[in-house]
Amino acid sequence: MYYILDERKIVPCNDVLEWGRWFEKAERHVADDTKNDVRASTVFLGLDHSLGQGPPLLFETMVFGGEHDGDMYRYSTWEEAEQGHKKICDIVFV
Repeated sequence: MYYILDERKIVPCNDVLEWGRWFEKAERHVADDTKNDVRASTVFLGLDHSLGQGPPLLFETMVFGGEHDGDMYRYSTWEEAEQGHKKICDIVFV
């Protein structure tokens, strides 16, 4: 299943063309922070990455650079993604 955002509300989308048009132009960043050549980026994925194991995982935080380069965390809601992003920033931007 595909998903789009209406503001911060997750909306299922069964039409791949509609989803693709939305995805092409959407601002999907929840948060994006950089400090000392380390970046933490949290985005809406638009696809469920749970692999059928629990609730849909639709948001992802990735760390680029530094000691935690490549670390990745996934979330089901915008609120969880915001909180997760803040936690990661507290760890990687020490």
